[in-house]
Amino acid sequence: MNHYETVFILTPVLSADQAKEAVKKFKKVLKDGGAKVLHEEDWGLKKLAYPIQKKSTGFYNLIEFEAEGSVIANLEVAFKRDEMVMRFLTMKMDKDHIAFADKGRTMAKA
Repeated sequence: MNHYETVFILTPVLSADQAKEAVKKFKKVLKDGGAKVLHEEDWGLKKLAYPIQKKSTGFYNLIEFEAEGSVIANLEVAFKRDEMVMRFLTMKMDKDHIAFADKGRTMAKA
């Protein structure tokens, strides 16, 4: 199992509840593929660096998970098919990236 993190931006025309439902849907795609969700963060509505689809804000979300590589393809297909998703990026985490993320979470709790 590899360690991954994915960040995606949802369209700002959604209500907060609709954004949470979308996140649940993508977590379900992961769990159905056998992934184990380790951490998730809702960064909320943020201003974009540049307009995407004539929108200047979006709901940012991060999900950190362990999965086989084949799950990533299914997740990215789900992102591409969902018109609520404006952008997404999934990265494989190496040991240094994992340590940095763990350290950041520990410091944020303190």
